[in-house]
Amino acid sequence: MNLTNCSVEAKGAALAEAANRVRAGGLVAFPTETVYGLGADATNAAAVARIYSVKGRPHDHPVIVHIAELNQLDTWAEDIPDYAIALAREFWPGPMTLILPKCATVGDFITGGQSSVGIRIPNHPIALEFLKSAGVGIAAPSANRFGALSPTSALAVAEEIGEFLDPERDVILDGGSSIVGVESTIIECLGPRPKILRPGAITQEMVESVAGLTVDESSSAVRASGTLEQHYSPRAKLFLLDPINPVVACIVGVGFLALERFPTPDGAVRLANPKNDQEYAQVLYHALREGDRRNLPAIYVVPPSGSGVAVAIRDRLKRASS
Repeated sequence: MNLTNCSVEAKGAALAEAANRVRAGGLVAFPTETVYGLGADATNAAAVARIYSVKGRPHDHPVIVHIAELNQLDTWAEDIPDYAIALAREFWPGPMTLILPKCATVGDFITGGQSSVGIRIPNHPIALEFLKSAGVGIAAPSANRFGALSPTSALAVAEEIGEFLDPERDVILDGGSSIVGVESTIIECLGPRPKILRPGAITQEMVESVAGLTVDESSSAVRASGTLEQHYSPRAKLFLLDPINPVVACIVGVGFLALERFPTPDGAVRLANPKNDQEYAQVLYHALREGDRRNLPAIYVVPPSGSGVAVAIRDRLKRASS
């Protein structure tokens, strides 16, 4: 599928070319199980600076380093708590980012000047093959403009940032739709107990079970991706409805998103029909983006009320509606 002149199907020679380009200082948008990332060689300050430029991202906002294997962790982090190692062994590859004390060699251009660094091993065959072929850590926030909806397809990447990419240097790897659909759980591992800075598919209960510790729920001074009060926002105005009594006036031409069991209000445009919370997470950003494609003035959303990934969905919707 030819989305832009930067986009290629992610297989064979295309992956090798993407690895060559990223080593040469180019940017590579690549699929992960959560959302698409915009990657650069994490040791190349000029390349990482281009990520910030393409995204319009504040320079004090750190980026996550993606690695291919657990044995690469010591290149980036030191003084790693035992509970963090336990979490990494259990949930990597997977939708979890660990905030760890950084090695002295890790540049401030990655960490936003902080003494910690975020690390993740994604659970996606294309991402892992790309990371292994590149042979370097890949700094990669989501492949969108800062504060906007995260992309879960190559088409969404092209729509978001295609105009800012250089087809001679950069590439979008098309690996289909992301299967999780919301960003990774971010866990701060700088103290005696883990802190969850951003909820995701790896839940608090899962973290506590593996770490053998209760999560520290005190506030954190660490800056981390996707934790600003307003983030993940569509252009349309977002309104959150009470799941117990999701009443919305009859307004023709607004969007509506809810689990399948909730009926569509008269005059509204149904944006997705997720059957459960996992499907809700998968379609969340695509549905909100579809509302923007249709130039809808507003989208009314019934958040899921359960636990697990529903907590992450509610977090993203709260930030998107702020």
